[in-house]
Parts: sequence; structure tokens; C-alpha cells
Amino acid sequence: MRADPLAEVAPEPGVAKPDPILVVDHARRSYGGVLAVDVDHVEIQRGVITSLIGPNGAGKTTLFNLLTGFEHADSGAWTFDGVPAAGTPPYRLAGLGMVRTFQLTKTLSRMTVLDNMKLAAPDQTGERILSALLPRSWRHQETDVEARAHELLTRFKLEPLAGEYAGGLSGGQRKLLEMARALMASPKLVMLDEPMAGVNPALTQSLLGHVTSLREEGMSVLFVEHDMDVIMTISDWVICMAEGRVIAEGRPADIAGNEHVIEAYLGIDHGPPVAGGV
Repeated sequence: MRADPLAEVAPEPGVAKPDPILVVDHARRSYGGVLAVDVDHVEIQRGVITSLIGPNGAGKTTLFNLLTGFEHADSGAWTFDGVPAAGTPPYRLAGLGMVRTFQLTKTLSRMTVLDNMKLAAPDQTGERILSALLPRSWRHQETDVEARAHELLTRFKLEPLAGEYAGGLSGGQRKLLEMARALMASPKLVMLDEPMAGVNPALTQSLLGHVTSLREEGMSVLFVEHDMDVIMTISDWVICMAEGRVIAEGRPADIAGNEHVIEAYLGIDHGPPVAGGV
């Protein structure tokens, strides 16, 4: 049985983890006076599947965008694998081992499925202007990249579509392609923004299996998801946001009965009555 690295961790917002791969402090982002993200402290444990939940508008995707360099924070700092990461552009973070997918898939529709995969491989010699003029300097690497791409396409059952344009894929197939493409970088942390959204039930089960396999291969996973059945099935740890803040953390069983989580989702007020109220 796999050891639980979070077995002794208390289910409290901002709780310290034994071996965090991502540590966030005082991350804030506002839009026109509306505070979208206001996270004092949160840690993402290495080697587990952490889900990020919350009602619509809770700030989940905005937090993703801040941490992965697609948006700039008003303030705050965070480290990835011990390296300061705030303000680091996405391509550099990918080089460090942090990759992400998007709620709305970002496949390149006018390129083939195989070329989408090959484009994601890091440190390609042939991408440099001078080296591109010397095919002998990059042909061997190109062969390795293509072999890796075919290997992942086979794993995600997309190999028969390798030569097809990505724009012709179904929504579920694009989700699979985006996840497969993320693995071309051999990441340490995979961040998935609603990977199951808009996917039919058969592909949902396939995606769940792939997410679980990432953990079994030693990768860390942080994902946003609304389907609570999915959350309860595969998560090792759950973080709940509401109004930009982390309001609860814990194992799925801890979160299921958490009053703050129930209030955030259902609008049930567990506080004392307001004086003078009706």
C-alpha cells in the first residue's frame, strides 16, 4: 500500500506540509477594486494529487494563472521546488518542471496532433537560428522527440490521430492531447484546470486514470475540478477557496462535512444571527 505523506497533517487552512513542492505567501490580485485572489499561505505537497475546489468566482483559475506566470500578482511571493517563482514567465517555469493545461484547451488547430506534441519538447537545438541551418546538429534530437511524442500519443490512445489536424479533434480528445503534450516536458508538477469539463463519461474515466497514473509515476498534481465525485475519488488532499481566500483544507472526508465549504457552496450561514435582523 502506498504510504500517505499527509497522514499526520491537520485539516486546517494554510497548514504546513512535510515536503511541499509549491509554497505560496500573500498572493493577491484585484480587478477594478474586486479582490479576486487573497491567499495568505498555502502549500502543495509533493507526490500527491491535490484538488482545488470552490464555487464559481472563487479565484481558482486566477490563482492558477498567477502561479504559472500567465497573470501578474499585485503582491506576494511563491517558490516552486525551492526556487523563487513569482514573476517568472511560463516558459521558464515549464523548464523548471511546472506545466499546466487550460480550462479552454489551447491546442494549435492548424497543426497536426504530432506537431502539437513535438512543439512542447524543451531545449530543442533546432529552434535556435544558427543551429537550424545545420540539420546534423539537431536531427538525432528530433528523432528522439518524435519517438517520445509517439509514445505518449499511444499511452493516451491518440496515436491513430497523429497525422490529423488538432482542430478536428473532439473536446475530450483535445483534453487528452493537452495532457499528453504537457508530459513532453517531463514535469515535476502538472496543473490541470478543469480537465473533465465538457468530456463525455467514457473519456472522463480515461482522464481519471491518466491523472492517477501521474501520481504513481512520482509527479505532483494540482487540479481544479467541480465534479465532487471526481474530487472524492482521486484526491489525496483538497483545498477549498471562496471569495479569493483559502477557507478549508483536508482529506476528501474532512472537506465533505466542513461547514465553511458547505456554506461557500450552498450559501448556508452557520454564524450567529445579526442584531436587529428579522
